[in-house]
Amino acid sequence: MDLTRAAAAARDDTDPLAGFRARFTGTDGDGPDRLLYLDGNSLGRLPAETPAAVSRVVEQEWGRGLVGSWRDWVDRSRRIGDVLAAGVLGARPGEVLVGDSTSVDLYKLLVAGADARPGRDVLVCCADDFPTDRYIVAGVAAARGMTVREVEAHIDTGLDLAVLAEALDERVAVVVLSQVAYRSGALVDLAEVTRLAREAGALVLWDLSHAAGAVPADLTAAGADLAVGCTYKYLNGGPGAPAFLYVRHELQEQLRQPIWGWFGQRDQFTMGAAYDPADGVDRFAVGTPPVLAMAAVEVGARLVAEAGIDRLAAKGQALTGLLIALADEWLSGHGVTVASPRDAARRGSHVSLAHPGAWQLTQALLDRGVVPDFRTPDRVRFGTAPLYTRFVDVWDAMDRLRAVLADGAHQSYPTERARVT
Repeated sequence: MDLTRAAAAARDDTDPLAGFRARFTGTDGDGPDRLLYLDGNSLGRLPAETPAAVSRVVEQEWGRGLVGSWRDWVDRSRRIGDVLAAGVLGARPGEVLVGDSTSVDLYKLLVAGADARPGRDVLVCCADDFPTDRYIVAGVAAARGMTVREVEAHIDTGLDLAVLAEALDERVAVVVLSQVAYRSGALVDLAEVTRLAREAGALVLWDLSHAAGAVPADLTAAGADLAVGCTYKYLNGGPGAPAFLYVRHELQEQLRQPIWGWFGQRDQFTMGAAYDPADGVDRFAVGTPPVLAMAAVEVGARLVAEAGIDRLAAKGQALTGLLIALADEWLSGHGVTVASPRDAARRGSHVSLAHPGAWQLTQALLDRGVVPDFRTPDRVRFGTAPLYTRFVDVWDAMDRLRAVLADGAHQSYPTERARVT
């Protein structure tokens, strides 16, 4: 691989997704001191269309339409869900709903799934999964008198499917896993995990938060049962944007989620005395949806769908591949190691680099106009969002990191322990 900056610029010149960069705010500068944003896997950039979309809901639909606009708002959760289903998740119409937070959606589907497997008393999750996933699994298990079986995973290379298979038996009700590991970016084979769980009679509940908008999920092709995911990372829905949930058509009438709200009620405006769940995916709604926030989600979802998830995934692999190659070439002599899978087919669109002074390196990079993030115990994580990250952005970020390590600038920053205490 040619690791010169000129080669990186040439790749940008032939990038079929290059035009999408201009459709985000803050991407027009091109000077040597420009901000290099490599944290889109935590919070995506603001699409240029989003302020107008939100203003339209505020000024026209709310400001002028007032309560009459509910005629359009009432089923918007499902309509945006269908955009995500077709353009991002590889699902069918009527299988995706937008509304609550990822944590709430995870809770709803986990309880519903456990109820659908009576007599089974074990929930399986990954010991290295995102904390809220593990906490919710533990909370549901404690409330129901179930056992949690945590499967160990390598912090850098992710879950070994042979280890997972050993944890599956006739006691397991639901398996909760992330398609892309939040720390390392390790990618799990969604179809193969689904097959293993199905052989054991268990359901799989996927967290797609670090995958949706960056790698294909192909939920229908994989026969996936249940999934949740956030919309503020690669889907660019904005801070605190509502999440999505997915329930396979064939399971929808079998499951009853535990939070019985009026938006999940059949004929909700009859204000019936007893709860009767609606048909289809609507039964997994709860309360009044966040209409203003969903306007931003819709913009981000349509951008991803327009770009094409396969093209985004291919570019993400190329961007992360360049980052790894530069780290090997420039940084290994400074004690930096790649803490993500090297096989492009086994990683999402972010890469972690390990270094004993990772916290300090992160602070030094921020001061030099590079925005990554820190993850315990000693990782600097770089998110390459394919919609707007360029190859020269990756090259320049690694170059600035190389300079920090060469001059030892990071050593003047306090350690994380000092920061916390």
